[in-house]
Amino acid sequence: MRIVIADDSALLREGLAGLVQRQGHDVVALASDAPGLVDEVQRLMEGGQMPDVVITDVRMPPGMATDGLDAAVRLRDQYPHLAIMILSQYVAPVHAARLLAQPGAGFGYLLKDRVSRVADFLRSLTVVAAGGVVIDPEIAARLAATRTGPLNALTDREREVLALMAEGLSNSQISATLSLSAGAVAKYVAAVFLKLGLPAGEDNRRVRAVLTYLTDQDTIFPAGT
Repeated sequence: MRIVIADDSALLREGLAGLVQRQGHDVVALASDAPGLVDEVQRLMEGGQMPDVVITDVRMPPGMATDGLDAAVRLRDQYPHLAIMILSQYVAPVHAARLLAQPGAGFGYLLKDRVSRVADFLRSLTVVAAGGVVIDPEIAARLAATRTGPLNALTDREREVLALMAEGLSNSQISATLSLSAGAVAKYVAAVFLKLGLPAGEDNRRVRAVLTYLTDQDTIFPAGT
């Protein structure tokens, strides 16, 4: 896997690089600010060396606001099939929704603390690089708790299933996690799709269901508060 890592913290940046390299992956570029991230990805693209996934923080120089996330949005606009993994202490749902809404590319939004759970982080990275979607369970729970609209129609079990879908789990993995039969999980997933207005034949229904978590939010707040 070819990976670009962007974070203004040298410790985290180099730590992530070492972690993925020990798993046999190739870190093809490092960046310490948002302009550097854009420049490095463009350089790779122009050389015909598209990375498999970009890992970036939200808050980076020069503005220390949502510069890293804005850079990721810009890169996704330029390269629609570029997989993006956001690592942050902050939740910025509207910006993340712009990335998630782009069909055909993987997307992940994890809290930085998740990196310490190495197996979970590496699984999430693999899912995103393969075109899947992974939302940190704490982020998903926080967004669901404040959600109005279609999610209110879901039962507690259906919300639980949707939360696991947002973590990138397949139906069989959800079945094992919740100790439910495959048939029961399929029924819950179908009910989620139905209640969210995603009929059979709708493109990317799984991604669009997860996108519901990220709509109608326009604030950025520390995940730990």
